[in-house]
Amino acid sequence: MTGVESAVGQGAGAGPVLLGVRHHGPGSARAVRAALEELRPRVVLIEGPPEADALIPLAADEEMRPPVALLAHAVDEPGRSAFWPLAGFSPEWVALRWALDHDVPARFIDLPATHTLAWGSQEDAEAPEGERPLDAETVAEEGDTGPGPAALRIDPLRVLAETAGYDDPERWWEDVVEHRGAGEGDALAPFTALEEAMGALRETYGSGGHDRDLVREAYMRLQVRAAQREFDDAVAVVCGAWHVPALRRKTTVAADKALLKGLPKVKTDLTWVPWTHRRLSRSSGYGAGIDSPGWYGHLFSAPDRPVERWLTKVAGLLRAEDRIVSSAHVIEAVRLAETLAAMRGRPLPGLSETTDAVRAVMCEGSDVPLELVRDRLVVGDVLGQVPPSAPAVPLQRDLARLQRRLRLKPEALERELELDLRKENDAARSRLLHRLRLLGIAWGEPAASRGSTGTFRETWRLRWEPELSVRIAEAGVWGTTVLSAATAKAETDAVTAQGLADVTALAEHCLLAELPGALPTVMRILTDRAALDTDVGHLAQALPALVRSLRYGDVRGTDTGALAEVAAGLAERVFVGLPPACAALDADAADEMRRHVEAVHQAVGLLGDAPATGHGRLRGRWQSVLRVLSGRDSVPGVIRGRAVRLLLDDGELAHDEAALLMGLVLSPGTPPTDAAAWIEGFVGGGSGGGLLLVHDERLLGLVDAWLTGVPAEAFTDVLPLLRRTFSAYEPGVRRTLGELVRRGPGAGGGAAAAGARTPGFAADLDLERADAVLPVVRLLLGLDDVDENTDNDLAGVTV
Repeated sequence: MTGVESAVGQGAGAGPVLLGVRHHGPGSARAVRAALEELRPRVVLIEGPPEADALIPLAADEEMRPPVALLAHAVDEPGRSAFWPLAGFSPEWVALRWALDHDVPARFIDLPATHTLAWGSQEDAEAPEGERPLDAETVAEEGDTGPGPAALRIDPLRVLAETAGYDDPERWWEDVVEHRGAGEGDALAPFTALEEAMGALRETYGSGGHDRDLVREAYMRLQVRAAQREFDDAVAVVCGAWHVPALRRKTTVAADKALLKGLPKVKTDLTWVPWTHRRLSRSSGYGAGIDSPGWYGHLFSAPDRPVERWLTKVAGLLRAEDRIVSSAHVIEAVRLAETLAAMRGRPLPGLSETTDAVRAVMCEGSDVPLELVRDRLVVGDVLGQVPPSAPAVPLQRDLARLQRRLRLKPEALERELELDLRKENDAARSRLLHRLRLLGIAWGEPAASRGSTGTFRETWRLRWEPELSVRIAEAGVWGTTVLSAATAKAETDAVTAQGLADVTALAEHCLLAELPGALPTVMRILTDRAALDTDVGHLAQALPALVRSLRYGDVRGTDTGALAEVAAGLAERVFVGLPPACAALDADAADEMRRHVEAVHQAVGLLGDAPATGHGRLRGRWQSVLRVLSGRDSVPGVIRGRAVRLLLDDGELAHDEAALLMGLVLSPGTPPTDAAAWIEGFVGGGSGGGLLLVHDERLLGLVDAWLTGVPAEAFTDVLPLLRRTFSAYEPGVRRTLGELVRRGPGAGGGAAAAGARTPGFAADLDLERADAVLPVVRLLLGLDDVDENTDNDLAGVTV
């Protein structure tokens, strides 16, 4: 046999029938189903990795729900992987299900994954994140008969659309395929037309410069010949339309085998994994993707009246988002879509017409709710499902078991999960998510809690992505269960950590994930690193993570005695080394050291006076360090100002003393840039410095008097510092400061006297206005049963 003797359109018995399709095209899927029903072949050959033949029966499992994907990964390097996605409207999936439903053998005939993955380095340059396109429709290159340096990449569908006078290939495809049906009386008519078009493109562009396609097509021809020998000519081949002309071309067996000789190999494993509509979209980077998987899924599944059913879905979505959409809106939108289709010369309304109708009728011309429709329906968040019997690494099975036990179902739609760590199930969920993060499986990301700031609450933002299946396979080298894998990974990370801060962060992760097996190793390495590291910046950077670990450990009931000892010793070393380390710093180093001082201050506040035996009065000694920093002229102004502010906030420094220190710094003898840096440290950032100036007009008056006295030649030097300081304030704080400065801070005896001349500033409290808020406060605090005749103060309120 010299080639694939095929005659599409001549019926069964004349040779293998080549059904060229567009991957993930519902029109192609309907045409494939109609052709198979008419021809009744004895075997169905499908473009895909032949190692997956053993997985085909799983497609008939009741728990298998598309979209799904075949995942192939290298056994020795799980990160080297490739996906073959299939949706419910993919022609390949339809062919698989038809074969299984009719007890007809089905086989994959593309180049084996063992070769595809061995070509991984070349594939990475063409497809992101290991995703290999199922077809060559979007990656053919322009050229005569072969590759060349001037070859240009083309999209065959775009070329055909432009030839037909369309500027949008998706719109062209809808008009000629999706809205036309499978043909009248001849189920093979769509394939005949598409083959002729692709044949003309292959004659013009050749292989497009893709040697890999030539190799793939050679392997496909060999598999078709083998099927012909076994089943005669009752063979149906479902493949990308781009490959049909190559499969029809007459070649010798020797020539095809020569192309396959010497291909690299790698040992691979394959399985089914869940997929999502979002990952089928072209915007995700998938080379064979489509713009609107949700819309295509609707076209394939809608039995009739697709436009009416689609707009009803849109109305339901908008109603769920509290938008006013009635049945009249749906009726009017259908009419408008049909009118637009008629005006544009289209056989039926397509996605563009329905989108324009939704925007005009249901969204009142706004693109904001339309973006919700595009995200939720046009693309969609449908997540497939694979049966438990599908092959999986042991780590994947353990994770699936934990997901079922903890009632933590993977979902494609992003959602927030609130956890109360005082509840056993929520604490177990937290441990699982933290262990997965440690393994690099980013199913959940921590988020800020809105309802409470207590350490017993956690908020997670969850979203399951198909790529996590690859991350799980990669993490399988660390262990067969989530606990054992996370423990082994933590121990290895501790040994290979580059800095002290990395080890302390890892200790925090171990406590959050509750890894008692890894904690001794991490603590030993942490103690050794802390004893050897003499950089005060490193020590100050490591201390906050240790203190956070102590707090989290208390919530989870973990023994943190060893950790407290290390944290207290680390704090002592910071106290000794910080003053010398703050001397003679440039502006950037001073700003970084200021952040370290703030972090250490917060950590000491959480650590307490005596966190461990032999380490007492930590807060008192830290306040002594702050006093030393605030009074040394060799310390940069931004650090001195912050030290004064921290002492003032803690009540260790009186307002009069703080005003005296500010007056000394802002005296004429201090260079303006140094004074501006001190002000930035004292009232800069989002630490409430603006409110301090609002409520203490003596300080505001000092700043105002100094600023008005800055020489003109020095003003441009201090302006960036002042702008950075005051731009961090809330708009309301800036507005209030502006009012105070406009009338002159401190004038007329302070805020009381000045406020009498300015609306909003009174001499005394307005008790009548204050009483008006009491009912609301009682309602918020749940104190409705409190006696109405109680005094105006809330001294009796306990929370």
